[in-house]
Amino acid sequence: MSLLGSQLLQSVADIGNYVAIAIFLIIVLALIGSSIKIVREYERVVVFTLGRLVGAKGPGVVFIVPIVNRVNKIDLRERYLEVPHQTCITKDNAPTDIDFLIYYKVVEATQSIVQVQNFTGASIGIATTTLRAVVGDIPLDELLAKREQINNVLRTKLDEVTERWGIKVTNVEIREIRPPADVQEAMVKQMSAERSRRAMVLEADGKRESAILVAEGDKKSTVLRAEGDKQSAILRAQGYAEALSQIFGAAKTIDAKTMALQYLDTLKALGASPSTKYIFPMEFTNLLSPLKDYVKESSEEK
Repeated sequence: MSLLGSQLLQSVADIGNYVAIAIFLIIVLALIGSSIKIVREYERVVVFTLGRLVGAKGPGVVFIVPIVNRVNKIDLRERYLEVPHQTCITKDNAPTDIDFLIYYKVVEATQSIVQVQNFTGASIGIATTTLRAVVGDIPLDELLAKREQINNVLRTKLDEVTERWGIKVTNVEIREIRPPADVQEAMVKQMSAERSRRAMVLEADGKRESAILVAEGDKKSTVLRAEGDKQSAILRAQGYAEALSQIFGAAKTIDAKTMALQYLDTLKALGASPSTKYIFPMEFTNLLSPLKDYVKESSEEK
């Protein structure tokens, strides 16, 4: 029995030793694991040794001393803060709800830990105070048109304060400007009236331009008709002149005998008519004398 008991005690002691060794190894591995930090490219770790700032480390593998060192991990990527609706009073005493976004990034990891405790709360407080001050100097009618100006002022003011915290404010964007309900209704009516006015102005301009075009068309048409009549009159006058020239040229070749024969043909036609009265021009007797001479010459030749 004594031998069996001694063996049992030895086995228990061995098991205890194994357990102690395993526990020791686990503790060592845990200490080794906690002393190794994997820092990504967009991260930095701020290391403190017994409360004293050592500095920012990373990216890559960072070794620290457990218990002695304390680390704070900082994300360097750009982030944003969503500022809820803030009621601001405009220059003309109109309450307006405004909400906006603040885009920022950490540029100095150590300063962002040492210089400020709650960056989010501090930034929102500064942003809302600055927003109320800026909006208080702008009338409601100009508030919507000066959105970009308000964004720039807020970004500049925030960046001036956050610079000492190692944080860069990259942009500020107002998402919504919500005036009171009665003001919105008045703005809708004003916009509708303005659109109606523009429509009437455009219609009047269209009618005026149409009347001008019609008048110009009538003017051009009248000018063209006048020019056409002028050219037609000129052509008719030229035709009459040419006809008279031809008649005059033909008349120059006619002698007294021919004229007398024409008168005789005319008398023959008058004699065939049923009229009992005839009117002869005074020159008729003068025209017959050459005819008489012609008949006399003809008889002499025979």
